[in-house]
Amino acid sequence: MEKQLLDAAIIGGGPAGLNAALVLGRARKNVTVIDEGRPRNAVTHETHGFLTRDGVSPGEFRRIAKEQIGAYPSVSFLADTAVSIEGADGRFQITTAQGATLLSRKLLFAVGLKDRPMDIPGLTDVYGKSAFVCPYCDGWELRDQPLVIINKGAELMHFAPLISGWTDRFTVCTNGPDELTEEQREELRRHRVPLLDSPIRRIESDDGIVREVVLADGTVVPCRGIFFKPELTLGSDLPQTLGCAMTEIGTAAVDAFGKTNVPGVYSAGDAASRMHQAIAAASMGAVAAAMINGELNAEAWGRSE
Repeated sequence: MEKQLLDAAIIGGGPAGLNAALVLGRARKNVTVIDEGRPRNAVTHETHGFLTRDGVSPGEFRRIAKEQIGAYPSVSFLADTAVSIEGADGRFQITTAQGATLLSRKLLFAVGLKDRPMDIPGLTDVYGKSAFVCPYCDGWELRDQPLVIINKGAELMHFAPLISGWTDRFTVCTNGPDELTEEQREELRRHRVPLLDSPIRRIESDDGIVREVVLADGTVVPCRGIFFKPELTLGSDLPQTLGCAMTEIGTAAVDAFGKTNVPGVYSAGDAASRMHQAIAAASMGAVAAAMINGELNAEAWGRSE
């Protein structure tokens, strides 16, 4: 007996994948969400900036989402990891790590991003507790506090003016050469921003709350929080394996509706955006789902003629 042909398979169960599942479920489409259950934001205690869910834990957010999606019986969840995909638009075959095989007309990658380990002793102890990557998500909690910014180069010159909206008490530690021009260094001096390029020896903390950053030259920088530039990689190499075009930052290249260059394949959320916020990811998932549904309906309309 041949396996059921799903309307859409969603790979990844974060805000993008979950909101896509909700939209497609309400559109009466047969959908399976394949999710390994290891979200990047699991290290954080609260999700912020999401209307009606400000302050909710990532785990509770997912629980509520799945509970609400449960009202739509055409959506199912598979706790597994997609490891290979073959086929083309209209009939993709997905194989999982546990040996399951699924057939689907359309694909939505909502695989997010994963952190590459950063070789800074003590950073793991504070990540998600007092060290963060996004001030929109966690800047309010650290407002007016003395902070250390771990960043360099052009991205630092974007981040410094941004973080100044939450606090003007911050020191930049570049953890090596600052990769700045003399003009950029002068800009930081004009704004009285200390710039230290000695490598970071370690981060000292108590129960996850940073106390100070110690540099290799002996400099000690007291602080109550850290914002750092993470090293990120796509949550799965399957989009690239399928032939999806990639951006210079390593995410899937998509149009305004989440469509990749590969027919029948979409991507949403952090896997397809520079805007790493839960509410932005959810919005992208909803848009991509609407486009997938429209494509499926148009195809079914054509077959019925």
